[in-house]
Amino acid sequence: MRVAGVTIPRDKRIIIALTYIYGVGSVTAKKILELAKLDANIRVKDLTEVQEDLVRTIIEKQYTTEGDLRRQIQSNLKRLKDIKCFRGIRHMRHLPVRGQRTKTNSRTVRGNKRNLAPSGKKNSAQKT
Repeated sequence: MRVAGVTIPRDKRIIIALTYIYGVGSVTAKKILELAKLDANIRVKDLTEVQEDLVRTIIEKQYTTEGDLRRQIQSNLKRLKDIKCFRGIRHMRHLPVRGQRTKTNSRTVRGNKRNLAPSGKKNSAQKT
């Protein structure tokens, strides 16, 4: 089954399989299944064509997913950077945006640079 350009795994339960789509989490998957009046424990391979089409139309009509959502997020970040607000500047400098401390931690945003620092042990004197 393909939804929004993503091939959903056939052997998983439908509530888990829907989360493979970018922009659909567990809560959204639950809402989609309630709208489609489907059981959350049914496997993707056991769905009928009508049920597949129903799920596909609900996702494509009511939710922003995949490429459109990625573009929307990127345009939001670009807008913040263009107006040079605090959040935009933090994004530009690759620093935490939401008020976290930076003296320690924040390795996720800044990248793993622990291997750049020397261990503190000095090399023994070389022969001359």
